[in-house]
Amino acid sequence: MKIGVAGAIAAIPAAEWDACALDSARHAPGEDADNPFVRHAFLRALEESRSAAPRAGWQPLHLTVHDDAGKLAATAPCYLKGHSQGEYVFDHAWADVYERAGGRYYPKLLVAVPFTPATGPRLLVRDGPAQEEARDALIGGLRALRKEAGASSIHVNFTTNADSERLEQAGFLPRIDCQYHWLNEGFGSFEDFLSALASRRRKTIRRERREALAPGITVEHLRGSDIAEEHWDAFFAFYQDTGNRKWGRPYLTRAFYDEIGRTFADRVLLVMAKRAGRYIAGAINFIGQNTLFGRHWGAIEEHPFLHFEVCYYQAIDFAIANGLARVEAGAQGEHKLARGYRPVLTHSCHDIADPALRRAVADYLAQERPAVEREACYLEGETPFRKPTP
Repeated sequence: MKIGVAGAIAAIPAAEWDACALDSARHAPGEDADNPFVRHAFLRALEESRSAAPRAGWQPLHLTVHDDAGKLAATAPCYLKGHSQGEYVFDHAWADVYERAGGRYYPKLLVAVPFTPATGPRLLVRDGPAQEEARDALIGGLRALRKEAGASSIHVNFTTNADSERLEQAGFLPRIDCQYHWLNEGFGSFEDFLSALASRRRKTIRRERREALAPGITVEHLRGSDIAEEHWDAFFAFYQDTGNRKWGRPYLTRAFYDEIGRTFADRVLLVMAKRAGRYIAGAINFIGQNTLFGRHWGAIEEHPFLHFEVCYYQAIDFAIANGLARVEAGAQGEHKLARGYRPVLTHSCHDIADPALRRAVADYLAQERPAVEREACYLEGETPFRKPTP
């Protein structure tokens, strides 16, 4: 096995990268078998558009493992980070404590999809007789790269259960958090889904949907070649508005959407709301084999319940119509519970070089985990689904 590092994903052949990604996704029970975010085209769009680039604090250092025949046997989307922005697994407190104690937390090594809080394979290993050897080489290569780069730690975010288990066996510290996903229980229509809810919530959701569209608003679903430049222009304005209000500076550049439109539009669902002849709001989703991944939303007009309609209810409509198993609507947002989304645990793994910091983080995680599990259990009891009769 030969371990290498690519300073840009463009240096790795797309077909070889995608073969590793697809094989890994297929062996992740309960996850999407064709996760769009670990596809070469998506990651390349992030880099080519300078959204995930050194100037933004994302230095690509993608780890590669080649077999004796020179074939790519394993790889991982890896970045050297000078900050903790755009990750959605929050370690700012760890950095603060370490630097107050005289340590240097940054740079750190991150294995993740930039700006994307969606679970998927991170150790991308091609099927074959040497796949376990390749996976071990990948983990060993990450630790060697951490030392060579002078990084304090390795963070592998939004891991599948399979990757989490392997990393924990290798000594990484496991961490959990909670998101909200909609799960398709064989519903034939949106009304079938509503029938599974308590009567009060059914009425509330029907009212929200009516009122969201009451001011003469119509909704369009756009995919593939139907998405034109005008749609990307309008959506980027929505995205900027939301980004500027929520976190000060949007992460993605306008060029990112050009790249996605050029190379990856068949995996995109753009939900656009229009009133009086102009687009006023929209949400972008990415389509997996059995999952709809909701990513960004924005609006230039305020209308009651329009956010819920465009982001959540339209996503459920699409998932049911296309036989998808679930909708992942991104990080955070307890308001999703009332709309039929359920709490789901997410995972990350962390390898910290300094023994003192590692002990402190391990102690913190040991206390955090049961608290997150208790909260998820409580939230499941707060979902709007009809409770079984005792």
